[in-house]
Formats: sequence, C-alpha cells, structure tokens
Amino acid sequence: MRSKSDSYGRWVLLIVVISVVVSMACSVISEVALAGAGYTVAFIILALFIVIGIVFDIVGVAATSAVETPFHSMASHGETGAAEAISLIRNAEKVSSICNDVIGDICGVMSGATSAIIVANIASDFGIQSFFMQVLISGIVAGIIIGGKAVGKAASIKNNVRIVLTTGKIIHRVNRIFKRKRGKG
Repeated sequence: MRSKSDSYGRWVLLIVVISVVVSMACSVISEVALAGAGYTVAFIILALFIVIGIVFDIVGVAATSAVETPFHSMASHGETGAAEAISLIRNAEKVSSICNDVIGDICGVMSGATSAIIVANIASDFGIQSFFMQVLISGIVAGIIIGGKAVGKAASIKNNVRIVLTTGKIIHRVNRIFKRKRGKG
C-alpha cells in the first residue's frame, strides 16, 4: 500500500516536470513569436502573459475558497459544469498548485523575459540606455501583475461560486470535445 507521502512526492515531482516542460514550451513560443516582431506584437504577447497569469490566479483562489454545497444542488439539477466544479473544489490543493504556481509563476517569468526582449529592442532601435528602461518597464509590469492579482483575489473570493462553475463549464466543454475526437478515431 502506498503512503500519502509517496503520493504527495509523486505529485510534487509531476508538478516540477510539468513546470519545466510548460516553461520551456512558452519560452520557445515567445522567442519565435517575438523574433522580428514589432512593438505592437511584443506588447500584445506581454499583455497575454499578464492576463493569463491573473486569470489562473483568480481560478486557483476561487477553487480554494469555495465550498461544495451549492454545487451539489446544481449537479442534482443537471447544471452543466457542476460536477466538474465539485471535482475542482475536492482537488483545491492541486488546482491551486497548477493555477497559481505552475501557470501563474510561468506567466510571471515569461512576462519578465518578454519585457527584457522589448527593452533590448528599444535600446537597440533608439540608442536608449537599457538599464533604466529595464528598471522602468520591469517596475510597471510587476505593478500591473501584483495589482491585477490583488484585485483578482478579492473578486475571486467574493464570486467563487460563479468562477468555479464557469471553470467547470469550460472543463466540461473541453472534455466533450476531446471525447468526440477520441470516439472518431
């Protein structure tokens, strides 16, 4: 029989491996997308990393602050996504690790890397001292991320039922798409 510590150790190892793989994939995608891209594309990619990090932080906090009770009623009435919402709450620790730590932290790192690429391009194109530009842009990006997550945390605690149910509905739809594809071939 496996102990809880063995199971938790495997979970931590899995999260580390997933983090490395996802981070590497995001880094490659970001580098390819930013190679030769203009400032508009670069700032859009930066904004995407920031928004994705904030949204997943909101989902992670909502899952850890929600309780199952309202979702049981919804599930018994056939509400789409309610069963998935119950699963999210029952696995809140893992959901929080994936949403807040894996995706949120990777998006934070990628935001920093993307802002560094933007600064390097600005310094190169305009002959501006990159140190001061990096400090300025890093400060602005950090402020947006921290402020966005602070606002998001308050909203996710207050609206945890709606957020967890919406996430459950998205998971339900994604599962249906993949089940259809598996069934076809």
